[in-house]
Amino acid sequence: MLQPAYLRPPSSSETRPSYLVLNLTSPRAEAVRAAFLHAYHGYTKHAGAYDELRPILGEKVNNFNGWAVTLIDALDTLWLMGLHDQFYDAIPTIAQMSFPTQDKYAPFFETVIRVLGGLLSAYALSGEPILLTRADDLGKSLLPAFKTHSGLPMYSVNTATGETRKGWAGSEILWSEAMSCQVEYKYLAHLTGRVDYYHRAERVMDIMYRAGPSDGLFPTIWKINEAKPANSTYSVGAYADSAYEYLLKQYLLTSQSEPKALGMYLKAAQGIIENLFYLSPTRNLLYVTDIDQGVPSRKLEHLSCFLPGLLALGAQTLVLPPADRELHEWAAQGLAYTCYISYAESVSGLGPEEIVMDAWPPSETGGDPRFTGRWIDRVRAWIKDGRQGGIPPGLHESTPTKTHPRDYRVKSPVYLLRPEAVESFYLLWRTTGDERWRDRGWEVFRAIDNHTRTTYGFASIRNVDTVPTIKRDEMPSYFLAETLKYLYLLFVDQELIPLDRWVFNTEAHPLPIFEWTKWEKGQYGIPL
Repeated sequence: MLQPAYLRPPSSSETRPSYLVLNLTSPRAEAVRAAFLHAYHGYTKHAGAYDELRPILGEKVNNFNGWAVTLIDALDTLWLMGLHDQFYDAIPTIAQMSFPTQDKYAPFFETVIRVLGGLLSAYALSGEPILLTRADDLGKSLLPAFKTHSGLPMYSVNTATGETRKGWAGSEILWSEAMSCQVEYKYLAHLTGRVDYYHRAERVMDIMYRAGPSDGLFPTIWKINEAKPANSTYSVGAYADSAYEYLLKQYLLTSQSEPKALGMYLKAAQGIIENLFYLSPTRNLLYVTDIDQGVPSRKLEHLSCFLPGLLALGAQTLVLPPADRELHEWAAQGLAYTCYISYAESVSGLGPEEIVMDAWPPSETGGDPRFTGRWIDRVRAWIKDGRQGGIPPGLHESTPTKTHPRDYRVKSPVYLLRPEAVESFYLLWRTTGDERWRDRGWEVFRAIDNHTRTTYGFASIRNVDTVPTIKRDEMPSYFLAETLKYLYLLFVDQELIPLDRWVFNTEAHPLPIFEWTKWEKGQYGIPL
């Protein structure tokens, strides 16, 4: 498929390309674009080259080393929305940046996914050379994070001296933070030929591959120097989410050439579905939770709402046995619907950070696996009984209700402008063609526009069940990088980022699928 003219990188003979303006958008997409411009103009006017905007007071804050994280995070969104004048207006700021900065420690994980990922994606879309130069500068500056006894990265690194620091977890690291750099570093290795980029990131993969849990699930916290688990908790939430995501995405990014990543993803997906998926007792809402010592917490994090999109993407792109593909698709659809319900049933129409599902009454379990609440048991029993009713457990859709009683309680009522639910809506729409996901995304956008907009941008809110909302003076960079981008892509009429040609990093920065060259495969031990 030929890319639209404004998505193709300019040829080397062009200095500043003139783009064909195409009428590709719907009124819904235009509304999202207008919201993005409101947020972006508020940032550029009142926060300049600082990291983030304070959207209530119209002030600025540096909370990511002063590297204009919102500007870099928003670059590819500018491009995809056809805002090329604003895109090129940002280039001089980036050209003058110096990432090796004295007395500042960059958080490795956040800097990789936001800044490095943002620069690489903007380069891939535009072909602007300075973006690759800066990405290479940053990639080199962050490498000392890997200089530990095991090869697992430290929490943060001084990009001038190479010194490292521990984070709040001390000598331990979250599994998500250790395992969420391979997409960016492998693409950067391919662009630059710097073999160290690949080897450092792949060593982390080797550690986890050798750990080889039989059920595919990895503990959420690891000892850095020993490269050993530090707890017995399993989750797809904040401590683990993007690690599972990158198992599939690095495999897709490298043209499905790395069997290690594929095997780890398939085993992990099976382990997640068989161990972490449960049903609520009243409406049989399908949810994913964490377990410790085999006991489920029944907590569903908003961050876990990325998982439906990941499972749908894997079902669409991988060669799976029909029964596995069906199971992954069911899990994706049922969980995405529960994530939608968490929005639709709040007073504001926005999803809370955490909910906790009700427990099954002891009188109803009775030792029968169909009534334990574990989803896989119910599905297997349903299949064995002849698939009565035609709809798997957890996929029946009830009418949302804003009145109690619900079969869950809100544990953390804040809404932090997060993207995970609309990310999954977008991927489910692209993989199934079901227009209901677009309609649900539109409900979410209207709630965002109605309840989080401020004079200068958009703000997180303190309680999704309180209207008028009480706002927090923060607008995270991911709101422009992820939330509004996924909403725009959900509503735009043409598929701007074909899923068979691009892979989104965990910050929604699209990177083009590539093939390793023969010498690269030899250097990295990838099967020819």
